Amino acid sequence: MVVAPKQQKTALVTGGSGGIGAEICRHLAAAGYNVVVNYNTNASKAEAVLKSLAAGQHALFQASVVDSQQLAQMAAFVQERFGHLDILVNNSGITKPVPHHDLAGLEDDWIDKIMQVNFRGAFACIRAMLPLLKQGQNPVIVNISSIAGRTGVGSNVAYCASKAAIDSLTRSLGRALAPAVRVVSLSPGWVLGEYAQALPESYLEEQKSKTPLGRIAMADDVAKAVLAIAESFTFSTGCVFPVDGGRPLN
Repeated sequence: MVVAPKQQKTALVTGGSGGIGAEICRHLAAAGYNVVVNYNTNASKAEAVLKSLAAGQHALFQASVVDSQQLAQMAAFVQERFGHLDILVNNSGITKPVPHHDLAGLEDDWIDKIMQVNFRGAFACIRAMLPLLKQGQNPVIVNISSIAGRTGVGSNVAYCASKAAIDSLTRSLGRALAPAVRVVSLSPGWVLGEYAQALPESYLEEQKSKTPLGRIAMADDVAKAVLAIAESFTFSTGCVFPVDGGRPLN
């Protein structure tokens, strides 16, 4: 009996040049995926991420998640280069620290930017990549969310709302795209990435003390969870996976 060769797995990570995105790319590459590292503006960081990946047919693609024409071009690139997509990780996101009581400080432009990138961008990526995902093996969309969407505690009110919208998107599309494509939210608490590292050490220590597991998550914790959702939790869809050290318990 002749066994057909197994199709090479392919993943696309938006915002792949950032701290969390880069670590997700590295874990997927180490697990045998060909990884498309999406970035918007920082080509040098994206190139460094590409060079750090385990051997494979990896690629870079510049596209803004708020530009549907650029996303269509990225989908065409993935189609031509790989022919399918097994994992889409919607990791692109922005925020700006604004105290929740400072309503005037959260300007309209920033509300629009946050919702466009964090929510509309994720939806637009799914829309663009869906035909490719339907050609993949056990395809899954992983939306990087946040416990801010559940707790209402985060860098600003619009950011929290955008992550709640992501979780709602996950539930809606988990139902709508089944059984062809799974859709899951991955919901970290504080992650010691570029944003958190810019905060005062005293504040970070306070966050650790409020987390039952006694530390802030590393990008590695998020990346390992993405891989587990793709490879191990294959009967899960339309749900939110916490990676928060038990933070909501406090």
